[in-house]
Amino acid sequence: MKRKKLNLKHLWKQFEDLLFPRLRLSITDRAVYSHLIRHSRLEGQLQLRFSMPWLARGIGVSTGPVRESVRRLVVLGVLRLIRRSKAGHVIDVRLPDEIRGLRPGLPAGEGLPVVGGAIAVRGSASSPQSLNLEGLDFLKTPALRQSIHLRERGHCFYCLRRTDARVQCLDHVVPRVRAGRNSYRNLVSSCLECNSLKGERPAAHFLRWLYRERRITSAELNARLRALDALASGKLPPPVLHPDTSLGCASSSRHSPARCGGPLTIAPRGRPPGSRSGL
Repeated sequence: MKRKKLNLKHLWKQFEDLLFPRLRLSITDRAVYSHLIRHSRLEGQLQLRFSMPWLARGIGVSTGPVRESVRRLVVLGVLRLIRRSKAGHVIDVRLPDEIRGLRPGLPAGEGLPVVGGAIAVRGSASSPQSLNLEGLDFLKTPALRQSIHLRERGHCFYCLRRTDARVQCLDHVVPRVRAGRNSYRNLVSSCLECNSLKGERPAAHFLRWLYRERRITSAELNARLRALDALASGKLPPPVLHPDTSLGCASSSRHSPARCGGPLTIAPRGRPPGSRSGL
């Protein structure tokens, strides 16, 4: 059956008005997604096989950030990883209206598949499993710590500034000295500055201080206070694949900058898109 021709004008509007702002994609995320779309869907192909060095050369960015960006896009549902092998990665590149949870009317960060207080996760089979989040210690493994950062889409929960792995921390909304738990309901991603300035103050008090210091606006203060309520009620679950699945750079808790994991497998220069590379 002949595939329907893409409406490029409509597709571009979806990128700018829906996909990028709703998922808060970084500059690198946008470049990676656009390049993969260019070599898949715009060529009439649903799937694409590629290597990380090929993708990095295509957008003029080093391999490490590109690999992290691909991981984020997979977790967010923008890309679907079909197969990973020595021959390269095979992915399904989704258009904005094909991404589950990216529905009109949903605010940024919502729309994740949640069933009975658990997020649907992908196991070895194609059928989804359910992972109970309530009993997990989100400081226990690198994957769980990274999932909190992914939930905030690379922004500080408090001041809303964009962060990267060098300035990301995990902060307890209710401090540990006040019996705050390591639950996803009590942990947020924050920048180093906010992490240090907040200290042992309750999160709501710290947000009001940021407003008085004119670091956030009145509208942002109200939105952050609503987010605190949503967090406490369990309405902002992180995108957990599996508690032991490595997602790349993982951050430690208070006052500790992010640290990256083991070595990356990089294919030699000059290989075609199907050469070896690790995700």
